[in-house]
Amino acid sequence: MAVTVNPDKEIADMIREGLRQKGGYCPCRVEKTPDTKCMCKEFRDQIADPDFEGFCHCRLYYKSK
Repeated sequence: MAVTVNPDKEIADMIREGLRQKGGYCPCRVEKTPDTKCMCKEFRDQIADPDFEGFCHCRLYYKSK
């Protein structure tokens, strides 16, 4: 299992800028809660699933098997 940053630099830079503007909270979410602080709870749960492979909600991170 490996978690990597999206290889598309333009997308990764855009998401990182959104994170900066929202103080580290997911730029794709309206609410600012501990669950939406990057790396969000949704993706941490997906990482814990041995069968999951794919991007996090905002597409900054990718988990491969």
